[in-house]
Amino acid sequence: MARTNEGCGAWVTELLEVEPNDTVLEVGFGPGVIVQRLSRLVSEGHVAGIDPSREMVEQARARNAAVIKDGSVDLRRASVDRLPFDNNSFDKVLAINSMQVWPDVARGLREIRRVMKPSAKLALGFTIYSGQPNNGLTELLTAAGFTDASVVIRYQWFCALAANV
Repeated sequence: MARTNEGCGAWVTELLEVEPNDTVLEVGFGPGVIVQRLSRLVSEGHVAGIDPSREMVEQARARNAAVIKDGSVDLRRASVDRLPFDNNSFDKVLAINSMQVWPDVARGLREIRRVMKPSAKLALGFTIYSGQPNNGLTELLTAAGFTDASVVIRYQWFCALAANV
């Protein structure tokens, strides 16, 4: 999983234009490879993540132990449909190959939008192995209240982008 998602995750973080002082949330962080990348990019900000799997939380916490200890990263076991964060908390939110396994996609997107700051950006990245089709994503994002929804395709990856305006 780490190798499969790493390239796509790097590309998605570029699309999000992550800045050093951003607050960033990764939904479904798996083994924590993208969290590790984000923690280097967000030198002045904060990175948080949720994953429903106890095993993935343990792996990601081990991989990111130093930045968790210094307080710049917060990884929690939780579901996207009940995010353990306050309203208007994040500048950027991303998910790599996880939306297709959310319990309720519409509810998850509404919950993500709740924790995003006004004018925050969302990126949902997928590899060809995800099983997620790229058609219908912009309509799904628009129905959840996002604006400027689009899909970008690169190599064997695609990413749905949107804003919370």
